[in-house]
Amino acid sequence: MEIRKRIGWNVRRLRAEREINQEDFATESGFDRGYISGVERGVRNPSILVLDRIAKALEVDVVDLLDEVEAVKFSEKRLGR
Repeated sequence: MEIRKRIGWNVRRLRAEREINQEDFATESGFDRGYISGVERGVRNPSILVLDRIAKALEVDVVDLLDEVEAVKFSEKRLGR
């Protein structure tokens, strides 16, 4: 899985686990909702500093945003595979 897609799926997964909608998460983390949407869709290329801010807002380690196994499992579940 391409790294931007992997990060996107993991942000979406971790946000969903915390039952935070995208708009509230964006507000709480200090980002624009459109930017968070782009990260989740894998069309943004967030810097390591942005990843750190996102991870802190989700109360996880930045390495959790890079977890390929969890990203694949979540994407397959969401896409019905």
